[in-house]
Amino acid sequence: MVNPKNPLEGITLEMMLNQMVDHYGWDQLASEIRINCFARDPSVKSSLKFLRRTPWARNKVEALYLMYLREKEMPAEDTELSNLNPGDLKPGERKGDVE
Repeated sequence: MVNPKNPLEGITLEMMLNQMVDHYGWDQLASEIRINCFARDPSVKSSLKFLRRTPWARNKVEALYLMYLREKEMPAEDTELSNLNPGDLKPGERKGDVE
């Protein structure tokens, strides 16, 4: 169970990295967080070694992981609605309503 005060409790850096690589892939990770270990010949082992020695990079990975968790927990309907501009719907109209 996720601790609401600390959602990273019990999650290792390796678990975070593996989940994000599966979800985003190395290319997108490298574009989100500009560090060479994601861009040049990436591997979990080399990335973990760098992240464990580099607090600022680890903080960026943890922040991206928290965003990933929020995305993952958000229902698809909410995700769709969050991408709307205020003018996309008229007052009283909901996305998916049929007249």
